Amino acid sequence: MKKLFTHLTFYVFIAIIAGILLGHFNPKLGENMEIIGKTFIAIIKVFVGPIIFLTIVLGIGSMGDLKKVGRIGLKSLVYFEVVTTFALALGVFLALYLEPGNIDKGALTGMDATKFTTRASEPFSWLKFLQDNFTIQVLLVSVVTGIVLNSLKSREAIVPRLENVSKFVFKLLKYVMYLAPLGAFGGMAYAVGKFGLHTLVPLGKLVGSVYLTMILFVILGLGSIMRFYKLNIFKFLRYIREELIIVLGTSSSETALPNLMHKLELLGCKKSVVGLVVPTGYSFNLDGTSIYLSMSVIFIAQLYGVQLSLSEILLIIGILMLTSKGAAGVTGSGFVVLASTLASLHKIPLEGLAFLLGVDKFLSEARAITNIIGNGVATLVIAKSEKEFNEEQYHLEINK
Repeated sequence: MKKLFTHLTFYVFIAIIAGILLGHFNPKLGENMEIIGKTFIAIIKVFVGPIIFLTIVLGIGSMGDLKKVGRIGLKSLVYFEVVTTFALALGVFLALYLEPGNIDKGALTGMDATKFTTRASEPFSWLKFLQDNFTIQVLLVSVVTGIVLNSLKSREAIVPRLENVSKFVFKLLKYVMYLAPLGAFGGMAYAVGKFGLHTLVPLGKLVGSVYLTMILFVILGLGSIMRFYKLNIFKFLRYIREELIIVLGTSSSETALPNLMHKLELLGCKKSVVGLVVPTGYSFNLDGTSIYLSMSVIFIAQLYGVQLSLSEILLIIGILMLTSKGAAGVTGSGFVVLASTLASLHKIPLEGLAFLLGVDKFLSEARAITNIIGNGVATLVIAKSEKEFNEEQYHLEINK
């Protein structure tokens, strides 16, 4: 029992419960707690850039073989596309089978999605995607810097200094993470205070369907991939449970990015692999977002009684394979991507987005948790396939 009170996870969990209670019994005060959650996420985002930069630069700078860097990058992108496509297909299949769109529509009136449908009028642009996505920008700068460092004769003197800076940043982050309970409290109090627990009742089938699909994806999909590489998904989930609870409370996978990268290194993945795969995955390996988008399209079609042919369903998956890559790094991007997809189909009413507004905050937690698990699994798999993985260190760490 004494050990329980020393875990940050315990206090984050208590903060989540406290936030739900405050939001339910005092909605106005709960809404005012939004600033606490937003401030915590803003502080964490300050660390994201430096940690990605230092990890990638140190990884590439000390790797020596630049061909290996290119091979790992290409393998990562292929893996991301295959897995996210599977996630999209799974979301479509289960949405068609479970039919979450057959609900009481009368209880969902009075919501406005105009700001999202307006922004979706612009076609998807890779240039805009790169401009808006801070993680990708840092990734590109870091790769170039790492390659330059790799070619310098003085790299052996520079690398140790950068390693000291990296250790200092992670140590500072460790102290900042003690604020995680406050961030979780603010996020949950705001969500429940603004939308209310009752919002889940009319949309309970959609929420339940999305959560069920993501659980199946993690256990059966990602679990099978890990089993193929002789790894265990349940042990991995237990190992990163603290990060998952923080993501649950803040509804943002970015809050756990630095800690996830650190833990993957502790599990035996080389710094160079972690530095390349995780940041890239945060933009291109959005498994949870892919499931959410595909299920939402089918959900809205069912709400309006729109019958979709097989060719139209395949078209939806094809469009989402492209547009889902733009669903990172921009506030409200999930709705914009969803609206862009609906607009390109010219068959499903854009107004259907309004039905999702009341529960998006709750669904965003499932998206974020699935995304972070997917990126952790991708890093372990690619590190092991590249023989950049310390098996002995993994077993010692995962079985603690």
